[in-house]
Amino acid sequence: QVHMVESGGGLVQAGGSLRLSCAASESIFSVRTMGWYRQAPGKQRELVASVNSSSTANYADSVKGRFTIARDNAKNTMYLQMNSLKPEDTAVYYCNAIISVPRYQNRWFNVWGQGTQVTVSS
Repeated sequence: QVHMVESGGGLVQAGGSLRLSCAASESIFSVRTMGWYRQAPGKQRELVASVNSSSTANYADSVKGRFTIARDNAKNTMYLQMNSLKPEDTAVYYCNAIISVPRYQNRWFNVWGQGTQVTVSS
């Protein structure tokens, strides 16, 4: 099975920055969509940012202008650069990818990362 491994969460003061990474366990053949979600305690999981096969990015209104999603195809990795962090950004962040891999080129895998905690103190 294909896995996505996240890293980069942590504790930061309001106004600070963090960069999350999400690496695929094997080479990616093609991408349908990749994205970052977050879930705060007592709230539903929400989409934060996504990028499609054409590298067009979309952002939740709450993070526009502060967060940037990016892909490094050579490293099979996706990033979320988070600047000007606010306490309300505190949540567990999950990466998600709908991808195919070279050994299964005609099959799409919908893969989630394990989640990483981001805590922003005021």
